[in-house]
Amino acid sequence: MSLKTKIRLSILTMLGLLLGLGGYAFFTIQQLEGGARAMQRRNFFSVEYGQQMLLALEQMEEQPDLAAPIEQFRRALTREATNITETGEVELVDSLTQNLAYYQRLLDAQAPLAQRWPTLRLLRAQTHRVVSLNIKSFNAETQRATTSAAGARRSVLLVLGLSALLGTALVVRLPRILVRPLRRLTAQVEDVAGPGPATRVAVSKEDELGSMAEAVNRVLVQAQDDRRATRAELITERNRMESIVQSLDEGLLLVDQNRNILLVNKVACELLGQTAEQLVGYSAEEVARENELLGRVLAPLDLPPQADPAKLSPVFTLFYNGEEAYYRLSVHPIVSFNEAVQKTEFVGHILSLRNISEFKKLDQVKSNFLATVSHELKTPLASINLSLMLLQDERTDVAERQRIASGIRDETKRLLGMVTQLLDVARLDAGAGIKLNVQTVAMADVVRYATETVRPQLEDKELCLEIQVSDNLPTVHADLEKTTWVLINLLSNAIRYSPHREALIIKAVQWGDMVRLSVQDHGPGISSQYHKRIFQRFAQVPNPGGQRGGSGLGLSLSREFITAQGGQLWVESAPDRGSLFLFTLPLAVQEAAVEVVDEREYE
Repeated sequence: MSLKTKIRLSILTMLGLLLGLGGYAFFTIQQLEGGARAMQRRNFFSVEYGQQMLLALEQMEEQPDLAAPIEQFRRALTREATNITETGEVELVDSLTQNLAYYQRLLDAQAPLAQRWPTLRLLRAQTHRVVSLNIKSFNAETQRATTSAAGARRSVLLVLGLSALLGTALVVRLPRILVRPLRRLTAQVEDVAGPGPATRVAVSKEDELGSMAEAVNRVLVQAQDDRRATRAELITERNRMESIVQSLDEGLLLVDQNRNILLVNKVACELLGQTAEQLVGYSAEEVARENELLGRVLAPLDLPPQADPAKLSPVFTLFYNGEEAYYRLSVHPIVSFNEAVQKTEFVGHILSLRNISEFKKLDQVKSNFLATVSHELKTPLASINLSLMLLQDERTDVAERQRIASGIRDETKRLLGMVTQLLDVARLDAGAGIKLNVQTVAMADVVRYATETVRPQLEDKELCLEIQVSDNLPTVHADLEKTTWVLINLLSNAIRYSPHREALIIKAVQWGDMVRLSVQDHGPGISSQYHKRIFQRFAQVPNPGGQRGGSGLGLSLSREFITAQGGQLWVESAPDRGSLFLFTLPLAVQEAAVEVVDEREYE
């Protein structure tokens, strides 16, 4: 029998008992209610009418001459005549009617009271008999109803007791019928899911639980097939990944969240000087106590994410394959989504040692090149300065001397400026930083010095220079020489790429707690893909106008100078729409800005 049928039969049994008990109780109550109505109709009204007749007789005895008591007696007797229900009650009513008529004739004949008195006593006696007859019948009916109610109570209690026993049995038995097989099935599934030898669930009955057990067996078989297939795929993928990891030309080390080494490739083993068997499965911190390089590799793991990038990705100088090599450490955290708790969890780190020896060599070549060029250019520049002093000799025509000296001096300044750029780049690459002479500077002075320097270039191309600098512009905290050099470089670039007779605009405004200075030209413009590249050293970008570019150091050094002073340098430009170079410097006195300028001179 199926569980569904068992549950349905149990519920139907309880429902049948409930309906039977309710129907029997309803039928018994209906009987008692009908008996009560019958008793009221058969006897209670007759007793009430008899009481009314007795009251009327008392008034007739007390006031024999009044007609009202006789009329009251007659009405009650008439009602009693319509409610005759007992044997002998008809004869009594007829006799009362005849005696009442006789009493009425005596009263009409004005017979003395003594003559009427026997008739009154006879009426009273007959009335008492009517009342007694109905009371006796009422008591008999009441006794029968009591007996019937007692029997019904016993029957209801019996049925109720049987229902309680059956209900208790069902309450105890039905959950056991349902839960015991489920517990047995759960235990078998747990045995199958555990590491034990069980591989199937026993099918004991042909019911819903048996069908469930068969379905579980089918799922288990499919799961075992999938597990074998997945295990084979995992082994294949693991072997493939190990082959890829082992073939990498950089050292790779994988540690879990507890700093236990999970994976290490061949290059990492050679760099650390230990075999994979000596590393995999061991605590990295314990191995680092005897391996200095591993300790240095693990050091960035204890640093906060906002630490110095040089400390988070240090460069190690190692001897590999008999020669000096440079390796940069990269640390990559590993996170995994935990479906059980529905959140991402940290599970370890990937530590990679990348060989950057070639880049280091290229960087060294560049540094050597800059140093060599600087040295080679400085010697002829010194000779040019010496020639200037010789040209000032009195034996040379004064006008000619001055013309030659002025030309040599201008060229000397240009070459010395290039040398200075190269030396600044070399110093920055060596980590020496930028030496600043920070003071309170008026931006009007910076603009004046820079425009005076580039005035000949402006006149040569017939360019119109528009200066928009307010007289009440706050002073800035900056290096006057470096800032002026930056503005000269921006103006030189704008002049180089501007068409003849165009306008250049220099504008300085307060920008929150900074002062922002901008240089706008109407040249060919710069595509947005090159906005970052033009600030890189030695960078060259395509020029649709055909103008010859600079050395690629000016904008790079300009950004370095501005950044070192606490400001920013950027460009807003697009092809055929000119360029707008902007830089900011902090105010000399930090005051609340009255208004934040957010103008868009160029879009």
